[in-house]
Amino acid sequence: MTEPLRPHRIESIDLLRGLVMILMALDHTREYFGATAISPTDLTRATAAVFMTRWITHICAPTFFFLTGTSACLTLGRRTIPQLSRLLVTRGVWLIVLELTIVRCFGYQFNVDYRVTMLVVLWALGWAMIVLGLLVHLPVAAIAAAGAALIALHNLLDPIRAASLGALAPLWTILHAPGIVVATPAYTVFAAYPLVPWIGVTAVGFGFGRPYTQPDDRRRGTLLRLSIALIVGFIILRWVNVYGDPSPWTAQRSPLFSLLSFLNTTKYPPSLLFLLMTLGPALLILWMADAHTPSLFKPAVVVGKVPFFYFVLHLSLIHLLAVAVCYARYGTAHWMFESPRLDQYPITAPPGWGYSLPIVYIVWAIVVVVLYPLCHWYAKVKQRRDVWWLSYL
Repeated sequence: MTEPLRPHRIESIDLLRGLVMILMALDHTREYFGATAISPTDLTRATAAVFMTRWITHICAPTFFFLTGTSACLTLGRRTIPQLSRLLVTRGVWLIVLELTIVRCFGYQFNVDYRVTMLVVLWALGWAMIVLGLLVHLPVAAIAAAGAALIALHNLLDPIRAASLGALAPLWTILHAPGIVVATPAYTVFAAYPLVPWIGVTAVGFGFGRPYTQPDDRRRGTLLRLSIALIVGFIILRWVNVYGDPSPWTAQRSPLFSLLSFLNTTKYPPSLLFLLMTLGPALLILWMADAHTPSLFKPAVVVGKVPFFYFVLHLSLIHLLAVAVCYARYGTAHWMFESPRLDQYPITAPPGWGYSLPIVYIVWAIVVVVLYPLCHWYAKVKQRRDVWWLSYL
């Protein structure tokens, strides 16, 4: 359990983490600048381009949770199990606190009234790290097996509705079924990232640290076989249309939209098929980048070294750009500081708000270009200074 793993940073992991962080900014840019009245996964209203813009970003959250577990396992060469457990628990608590304070107030909403609070990615990641911090005392294989069981079996619980559980309804909402946890005239709390499957993804990712103890050729073979198995498993299970997602695919008005229906799996909570569909390609990218990182993708490696720093900054920057555009267009920007309705999250959309996809992509490119020098600077700071508190940022 405590055998040393590769002590240095693994560039392919940083690359994959950076790529998904960059793609994440595309999804958040679409949320702030796109047409908020139409769900991108509503095949009766959304265009194929809008759907695919949303679909390609699906890889982000599963990959980040997965790599969180993998990175934790890779530190066992430098930390004892009690040290790793303590680090994971304290980091998890820290992420939850930040989600409910700095990120909520100065990233998503630009207000401190707490009228609408969404429990989203950092909330779930924090709890996943806390649970993993408790699980690390078990054998790695047992942790991975428990995570795989949560991923594979949690869709069996889909028929259970929170409303049928009485006083336990809020707990069930937090664990498995996204929905409102607190609803009063003054405050609403909505759990968008149910915890059970995300804990499973993080635990499986922890077990995935083991291939990085293998010789290079063997590790690459493992990566390739696992990625192919997940992708093929997704295709077969989705085609059968019996289990793995609460929304079966259906024939649509054209072959293209039938394909989109096939790909339109459930993220909230992430179904078995959603996770097979996203983690398979993620592992394929790891396999392709394992031996060499192309020069074109070196900037993504930099972002992957400072993911939390990038995450907080990109939300604030996108929101600030939306404020600036709103003020230039309307002469006021009060909408951008109001707590939104749940169906308009993360902003209250001004009248006629929403830009075409080319504009969304241009704003996204601006965000990434502006943030890269800051990420490069902060990565150098972390590299030069071995200070404990930097590991929490």
